[in-house]
Amino acid sequence: MPWYLYIAIRHTFPKGKRLPFFTIMSVTGVVLGTLALVVVLSVFNGFGHAIREVVADTTGDLKVMNGRIFEDYEDKIDLLTESPLVDSAAPSTFGMVMLQAGNRPIFPQVQGIEVDRERKIVPLDDYIRYGNLDELDDDSVLISSGIANTLRIRVGDEVDIYTPLMIERLKQDEVLLPRLMRVAAVFETGFTKIDENTVITTLRTMQDLYGLGDGVHAIKVKLKPGVDADFAARELQGKFEPPFRVSTWLESNADYLAIIEFEKRMMFFILLIIVLVASFSIATSLFTSVVKKTREIGLFTSMGATSQQIIACFCLQGFSVGVVGTAIGFALSFALLSARETIIDAIFSVIGGKEQTMQFYFFSELPVHYKPVDLIVIAVLSISIATLAGLVPSIKAGLLKPVEALRSE
Repeated sequence: MPWYLYIAIRHTFPKGKRLPFFTIMSVTGVVLGTLALVVVLSVFNGFGHAIREVVADTTGDLKVMNGRIFEDYEDKIDLLTESPLVDSAAPSTFGMVMLQAGNRPIFPQVQGIEVDRERKIVPLDDYIRYGNLDELDDDSVLISSGIANTLRIRVGDEVDIYTPLMIERLKQDEVLLPRLMRVAAVFETGFTKIDENTVITTLRTMQDLYGLGDGVHAIKVKLKPGVDADFAARELQGKFEPPFRVSTWLESNADYLAIIEFEKRMMFFILLIIVLVASFSIATSLFTSVVKKTREIGLFTSMGATSQQIIACFCLQGFSVGVVGTAIGFALSFALLSARETIIDAIFSVIGGKEQTMQFYFFSELPVHYKPVDLIVIAVLSISIATLAGLVPSIKAGLLKPVEALRSE
């Protein structure tokens, strides 16, 4: 081991003695900065990753639409399933209705599906919490857990459904009565956007409610494992003429992901200030160390140490602080994130508002996802900034003349 590296480590972490105050404060600054960066970026990565997973699971990998109603969906499904990229496809209709239980109304989104085909796209059976998916027929509905809690209804209860078609019929002096439907099952996906406000009916029922005839709004597509959605969308687009368009789940939810990515970048730059503040404490502490060890520096120089070795000695002190602080920061970050639900529950039990916060981000729990690239960038930045913080004091030490340094009191 080079002597100047040994001296740097012993100055920073003296053996058998209490750690110097400057070491404790400098390491703490790096720890806090690293901790903040890892926790925040991992949580924002978790939101993006969770959105990708849940959207693909609940809506399929691709969607084929033309912006209007189309009836020849069977031919298009056959066209899609002929592709070696496609695993399965299913028709879909969607809209909004008013659902009323007793005198309590709500305005949910409604989807019409063919159960057997939809099962190949979405793992519906895994989402059922109460009831049985096989009980869904033209006179029943599936309701999300949020609607069940809001309206206080259970499996077997009956609800009235009002549709926009009723208004259209009134314009023609016709009266269309609300549709009485039985609750066949209650489902929960873990994606708050869906769980709070969604009703599922059979395709035939939805066609009747909206007066679609034999038409549908879209075709959901599930790709074979390992197939890239963007590549598949470009390939399958060639099978359809305008105005039909093949879009990925990412395009349909780009607004959520864009907001999260923007917030992640802004938080990264804001929290980086913490590491920069820690670098000033390191620099100040090393300046003090240079002044206190002036005679020692003169002794090293008189014994043949070069200016570069003196600079390396003090610069490596900043490097060692950065390495130790970053390592401790990473360890604390992983420990904190592993216990995040317990910590969040404790915080919200005091301040309240957990449900509103989770609804804003569309998830029932705080997701976390570690990206190796982000962790590497954080480690490199933290260590580099700490090392650079020791550069100016080390240069000052390296420029001291031996005679002046030894004469210093």
